[in-house]
Amino acid sequence: MPNVPEQRFDSRVLLAFFIIYFVWGSTYLAIRIAVATVPPLFAAGVRFLVAGAALLLWAKWKAAPNPTRIEWRNLAVQAALMFLCGYSALFWAETRIPSGVASVLVATIPVWMALIEIVLFKRERMRWRLIVAIGFGTVGVAILALRQGSGRIPILPCLAILGAEIGWSMGTVLSQRIATPKSKVLTAGAQMTLGGLMLLLFSLVVGEMSPWPHISARAGAALLYLIVAGSLIAFTAYIWLLGRMTATVVSSYAYVNPVVALAIGYWLGNEAINRNIVMGTALVLVSVLLILRTGSVSH
Repeated sequence: MPNVPEQRFDSRVLLAFFIIYFVWGSTYLAIRIAVATVPPLFAAGVRFLVAGAALLLWAKWKAAPNPTRIEWRNLAVQAALMFLCGYSALFWAETRIPSGVASVLVATIPVWMALIEIVLFKRERMRWRLIVAIGFGTVGVAILALRQGSGRIPILPCLAILGAEIGWSMGTVLSQRIATPKSKVLTAGAQMTLGGLMLLLFSLVVGEMSPWPHISARAGAALLYLIVAGSLIAFTAYIWLLGRMTATVVSSYAYVNPVVALAIGYWLGNEAINRNIVMGTALVLVSVLLILRTGSVSH
């Protein structure tokens, strides 16, 4: 029999997916805790400015080349789409809706990414497996959302998150089509720093800094977790994966995050586990498996 080259298993890919699946899933509760006492745009701006500056210093220590003028322009466009648009809406919405509901709405990311890649960039073909995967994921997160049925959920924050995720999806897809620095650490740091500055500027414009926000110990701990785990670690893993997988494959994290967010609500918020959660979790995991099998391993 002819020798078949053995495909090496990359444990770094598994670790990176674990981080964006579970660490990002835990950040919804942290955001909810932070914005309970800290203005949302200010909290988001502090998170990304501090995390971005830390990554830029790390990139400088690693002697990464400075971005060109075109790269800075592209990074600014991505920062506006992914951070100013995406996170301003999410942080604001979590002052009005439960974190579990927010995580379910963010799970629409793979749908928007797939549609952007298919309709705008003609990069993906509409295959039956992709349609089935999106269907499973959509039904799964809808079933998960049914457990939030007690009480009325305001529609405006929900629409704001959906619009924000279109911006995040466009920025993510563009990251594979426009010139950005070769250093993934530098790219992540520059995007977060620019995004943080934009968020703080808008926070100043809308009057969140008058008077200066008071950050309680609990909110400060939540912000610290968001900076270190949610941004420094998880976003760097996200950017690293985008250099090795298609955006549709990487976006599968959005189907797992609601499961993690709702589980944390059970363990830390005394929320009940019911049949909807079991059914929704099963469909979400099937969806993730189908998406990972549908996408290619490189771009």
